Amino acid sequence: MIARPFYLAAVRRALDRSPICALLGPRQCGKTTLARTLMKTPNGHYFDLESPKDLLRLQNPELALGELVGLVILDEIQIRPDLFPVLRVLADRADFPARFLILGSASPDLIQHASESLAGRVEFVDLHGFDLVETGLGSIDRLWLRGGFPRSFLAGDDADSVAWREGFVRTFLERDLPQFGIRVAAPAMRRFWTMLAHSHGQLWNGSELGRAMGLSDKTVKSYLDDLTRTYMVRQLQPWFENVGKRQIKSPKIYLRDSGLLHHLLSLGTSKELAGHPKVGASWEGFAMEQILRISRQHDAYFWATQGGAELDLLLFRQGRRIGFEFKYSEKPSITRSMRVALDDLKLDVLHIVCPGSVTAKLDARIEVHGLQTIEEFSHDVL
Repeated sequence: MIARPFYLAAVRRALDRSPICALLGPRQCGKTTLARTLMKTPNGHYFDLESPKDLLRLQNPELALGELVGLVILDEIQIRPDLFPVLRVLADRADFPARFLILGSASPDLIQHASESLAGRVEFVDLHGFDLVETGLGSIDRLWLRGGFPRSFLAGDDADSVAWREGFVRTFLERDLPQFGIRVAAPAMRRFWTMLAHSHGQLWNGSELGRAMGLSDKTVKSYLDDLTRTYMVRQLQPWFENVGKRQIKSPKIYLRDSGLLHHLLSLGTSKELAGHPKVGASWEGFAMEQILRISRQHDAYFWATQGGAELDLLLFRQGRRIGFEFKYSEKPSITRSMRVALDDLKLDVLHIVCPGSVTAKLDARIEVHGLQTIEEFSHDVL
């Protein structure tokens, strides 16, 4: 079992501050395992809302939950949105006899009742698959190829990992999306998801994808938003700066889990990945996700102009502007585009992230960091 101390501490802090903590993330990312770790404390109660037995226990939810003391865990809360008003009533009790940890497989805007009924009473914690610090720096190639979903990463071999990811994709499309109220035919959504995989790391072009699928721009944008709200896709938004240049306004699209990206591209081994045209884009998305997860950064942007200047990632931290370029090269060099981004965006520092463990200073404000140095990098730089 791989320890996840950051998320355990985050949930405990949230429960100390608020009567309800919502632990959200994609299916099979480890939410239940994390919750059961917390259950080891005294007075723990667990309800799986996919279990007929537990649903029977909740026929009268206010009575059943109101009698409990300690930590109460409700798994897959999106199945029972009628519980949110009950939780609001229980959270408003003066003596706080119980704290509620609710687990969900969709973002807060998809679970609308969480933000509406529980406003001021709930704190959200997002859980994702394993990151590089959790798995260890020596596992970078396996994590990149298989992705961070625990059962995919921990599978006995690459073939078992591929089989698990295929089962995940089918279940997600055929069961999970309808459960979230998303009524899209599974074959259509899989085709769209696969097309996104081939566009990984590129600007969103709804017109092109719509024409390819015979659908309207509005329809394919709704598909994109559905995959975003279920944690499958990241829409990296553009940053606008008053620099007197025409700037890109469309988001860049990334599949958040590199293992699912490779599966949709039919890449099952490191050798197949190394020879694929999307290997550079895959590395960019993987490295970017590691930076965002380990730095715990939520507000992230890219920047690009019509003239060709661009920056892969822009973060703001403690009044500083920090830029990132991701290069699938052992010896990255300074480019004209980097110089433009440094000057136009007034960056405090620009980090070039590449494979390996190299660390070098190329300029007063430009540094190179191998992804294997990320622990030192995330603490010393971000």
